Amino acid sequence: MKKLILAGCVLTCALSVFAQGTIVFNNHVVNSVVAWVYGPDPANPGLAQQGNDASGFPAGSVVYGGPRLSGAGFTAQLWGAPGANAALSSLVACTGYSSAGFRTGNAAGLWTTSTDAAVVPGAAEGSVATLQVRAWDNQGGAITTWDQAVAAGAVRGESALFNSPNLGGLSPAPNLVGLTSFNLVGGGITPEPTTFALMGLGAAALLIFRRK
Repeated sequence: MKKLILAGCVLTCALSVFAQGTIVFNNHVVNSVVAWVYGPDPANPGLAQQGNDASGFPAGSVVYGGPRLSGAGFTAQLWGAPGANAALSSLVACTGYSSAGFRTGNAAGLWTTSTDAAVVPGAAEGSVATLQVRAWDNQGGAITTWDQAVAAGAVRGESALFNSPNLGGLSPAPNLVGLTSFNLVGGGITPEPTTFALMGLGAAALLIFRRK
């Protein structure tokens, strides 16, 4: 019996040593983190902004001119690297539940969530990681990775780098404390189908007017 107990203790210790660091991929947790994600500013689509506005948590002073991202046409993804203040170039895409589309309506600006946690590759439970959230226009699902978004010149944006709380694993995963809002940069959000329809009607009306 003592041998079984000892073996169990050894196994538990081994699991704790090799447990991968996890964190909850959620940008809206009351009194913990509220970090909306915005589209490009129509008046200045090349303007990249980072930091919370007055509705974020903690509240900030940044003013975003673009709308909050809405729908599955945009993808948010968590990137990370072991250790605090790691170089941007060392970050890699996290695994587990670390990528999602966006919600709609009053919840626009927030990505869809899961009870599963994101895993920071190479980071152990209880350690700290350097994190960043990246988001892009996935062009109807055709762009599935950040590298593809960069290569295609897609509308995209990145949060400021931040250090995580102590990561979970066998213990509960923490929230994305430290994440702040950011916006996408590019030529503007792709018009909805109704917008295309109105544009078509306008063009048709011009042609008719010219013929008269």
